[in-house]
Amino acid sequence: MLEIQGLQKHYQNFDLQVTMEVPDGTIIGLVGQNGAGKSTTFKAILGLIRVDGGSILQDGVDITRESAKEALLRKQNIGVALSDSGFSGYITPMDVCKILGGMYERFDKQKFLSDCERLELPMDKKIKELSNGNRAKLKVISALCHGAKFIILDEPTAGLDVVARDTVLQLLRDYMEEQPGSSVLISSHISSDLEGLCDSLYMIHQGQIILHEDTDVLLSEYAVLKLSEEDYASVDKAHIIKSKKESFGYACLTNEKQYYAENYPEVVIEKGNIDDLIMIMALGGQ
Repeated sequence: MLEIQGLQKHYQNFDLQVTMEVPDGTIIGLVGQNGAGKSTTFKAILGLIRVDGGSILQDGVDITRESAKEALLRKQNIGVALSDSGFSGYITPMDVCKILGGMYERFDKQKFLSDCERLELPMDKKIKELSNGNRAKLKVISALCHGAKFIILDEPTAGLDVVARDTVLQLLRDYMEEQPGSSVLISSHISSDLEGLCDSLYMIHQGQIILHEDTDVLLSEYAVLKLSEEDYASVDKAHIIKSKKESFGYACLTNEKQYYAENYPEVVIEKGNIDDLIMIMALGGQ
């Protein structure tokens, strides 16, 4: 669905250099700290910023070299919910329904209205009067209402409570079942959302992809070793990806937890998660 090769975008104090792919029929997560390059990557894919190098292939077509007409046609197949953009605050969700109907040839009005009802959105209330959570819901519903083959979601569950988050994520799961072959690229600061949703995860740090792993591998084989200074000095570091200095000694990320469980039974081994991954990979040393 999407293949990015050597994408480059240069700013005065930031350089983006990204290579990644989103296969057909998958949900791919992009994780990292604020300012790591997630939103810049999304905007490059959408053609909202001019890139300085590399290629972005969607369905085999390099979209960095497409004409305005080609871009307009391509965007009929893309659903978008960005964290830093949205509809005017002076219109209502019902107005949004009418706008989307004029934008997309395959707009499904019934789906839009039923999803709004399912997520309990007040249809005649101005967007500026909605809660942050309801505005986030509206963005996701709008991205999923026109049969898009490729969905980009930037922090789609931000500001939602646990119940609302689960409802939004279920909308996304239902969509993938209803639209086989469609793909999703999603970012979120809520690690549990991505752990239960994504097929694989890319981690971006200071504009570069520093890790890519299948989610099931990450959850089953990765772990954090809690090592004292003495243990750290003596342990085999062949399977340690990154270490972070802590008050007790070192927190070490490994993708071979079974090796350390068998050979160092005295070492504390904690199950890894996305938060640990970001913390140690971004802030750790060697």
